[in-house]
Amino acid sequence: STEMITLMWSFIVSIYSIGGLLGSSSAGYLSVRFGRKKAMLFANIPALLGAALMGLSQLCGSFEMIIAGRLFSGVCGGKLTFLPVVLNSLALNIHIMYAGECAPRKLRGLIAITASTSIAAGKFVGFALGLREVLGVEALWPILLAANALPALVQLLTLPFFPDSPRYLLIDKKDKEGCIKAVKQLWGDGDHMAEIDDMMSEQKAIRGEKAKSVWDLLRDRAVRWQLITLFLVVSCMQLIGANVV
Repeated sequence: STEMITLMWSFIVSIYSIGGLLGSSSAGYLSVRFGRKKAMLFANIPALLGAALMGLSQLCGSFEMIIAGRLFSGVCGGKLTFLPVVLNSLALNIHIMYAGECAPRKLRGLIAITASTSIAAGKFVGFALGLREVLGVEALWPILLAANALPALVQLLTLPFFPDSPRYLLIDKKDKEGCIKAVKQLWGDGDHMAEIDDMMSEQKAIRGEKAKSVWDLLRDRAVRWQLITLFLVVSCMQLIGANVV
């Protein structure tokens, strides 16, 4: 019936956000358990699986494959926005963490903001590919839905040549030699001991502390105003038309 078709398409659209919620919930654990680099490589698995399911769905005559593919794609690349909370996906959460920790201090803010720029560029490319003159026709839409496999493959082939996060190596793995080696590979052979000393000071400061839950964060008076500020900024972002642009 028409009502059932509408329900199915609504489910296909919304399940992407459910995948984003699942991905964001597991990002913290995976990034500490396996490291930033391995966790980002792991995030390519649901991306490629989702692309394969959606790309083959028409050939197999299965709308269920689109539902499953959208779920897996959401786990990897979904961005779920509520008012006033933004939940990024597994890959996006870990990417921002990895990029920020790998960047030298003077470039850290610039490197972190590239994530938002890339999201905007990706949305634009997606809209452009979806035009009827490109891939938005009946014969080509499976290719359109499977197009997100391309950036996942690029990352899967190139990321193994990069070191893991220096901060992760020093603070989580207690591997000072590995940290120094990663810093030299990322930043060159200059004198970077000041930043390494900062990381060692952080390691001493948080020694013995367990990871905080969301509830612990909300109750922590030390970050109360920072949290309120972030909530206000994200809330206002929903009202200024930035998402439309």
